[in-house]
Amino acid sequence: MTCAISHLLMMNIEKIISAFDFNSPILSIDECKIGHINSTFFVKCASGRYIAQKIKKGVFKDPAAIMKNVVGVTDHIRAKLAACGGDVQNSALQFIKSGDRYYHIDKNGEYWRAYQYVDGVCYDKCDTPALFTRVGAAFGNFQNQLADYDISTLHETIPNFHNTEKRYEAFEAAVAADICGRAAACAAEIEFIRARRKDCSFIVDGLASGLFPLRVTHNDTKPNNVIMDKNTGEGLCVIDLDTVMPGSLLYDFGDAIRFGASSATEDETDLDKVFVRVDMFEAYTKGFVTSLSKRITKEELRALPEGARILTLEQGIRFLTDHLQGDTYFRIQHEGHNLERARTQLKLVADMEEKHPLLQSIVDQYL
Repeated sequence: MTCAISHLLMMNIEKIISAFDFNSPILSIDECKIGHINSTFFVKCASGRYIAQKIKKGVFKDPAAIMKNVVGVTDHIRAKLAACGGDVQNSALQFIKSGDRYYHIDKNGEYWRAYQYVDGVCYDKCDTPALFTRVGAAFGNFQNQLADYDISTLHETIPNFHNTEKRYEAFEAAVAADICGRAAACAAEIEFIRARRKDCSFIVDGLASGLFPLRVTHNDTKPNNVIMDKNTGEGLCVIDLDTVMPGSLLYDFGDAIRFGASSATEDETDLDKVFVRVDMFEAYTKGFVTSLSKRITKEELRALPEGARILTLEQGIRFLTDHLQGDTYFRIQHEGHNLERARTQLKLVADMEEKHPLLQSIVDQYL
């Protein structure tokens, strides 16, 4: 067995993975080093390929609730696919049981899961508007597939995950505590966020008033969370469902734009290179809105540019909060990594504000 993993995990990994019902011997295990949160491994068995993951309990407090969510959602999607003659095998994740449940608890109390590998292509970044349109269509279709899902059965796996007001409160608490003595070096970023304090309630208030309908949302709509078909280039399967929860459609649109329509990576240190690409905003909007068709309301549609700005601001708040608290949430590669990420997000916010009339005109053509 070949494993590119730590020595401690090397000793236990085969036993842990063998707890799942693959119905064939394990041939190899290799670590996937992409991703901020969970630990992920590629598993090759005689019967096929699989993904195994250790769910990070420091982030997800109730892994059993997560698995209830993701299994329920994927079962629902597969039923929809079966009813219309779709690709049930590859267009929705299929989780593997460990005994009578869809997760395994190891001797250290860590939660693991496994699911069938979907053969396709994932892109960490969309290099062309055409590709970003297809990603938008995939997430719009994901919304369509779950439009009739019983939201009341979903657990809130990370309470207030996209509650920007709560994120702001946590940020202010981190500034006040300043446990690492980093606040002074972030004075400009802190003031930038504080100047937009009132904006943090935009989506929260819209949900509370009923202006924006409550939907099943993915909440982490990066391009690499869509597996694309190798042959057609179209979206095949939406993955990474840990944050599927009740929320606003603006969450999914906004997070996709703040990541995929950025001209630079999340940790670009040359802020002159960071801006929102209007062509990418237009491309994603086309795929997402067209795929949703009449399911998107006029109020949601009009609010898409503001949703993108708020979600970008929120992510900047989260990165800066983690930096102030000692980098306990997001994986970092070096000291100051989360501060670099925060600065990139805040530069995007400023550029979105400057280009707001243009972004709004793109959205308004779909009214």
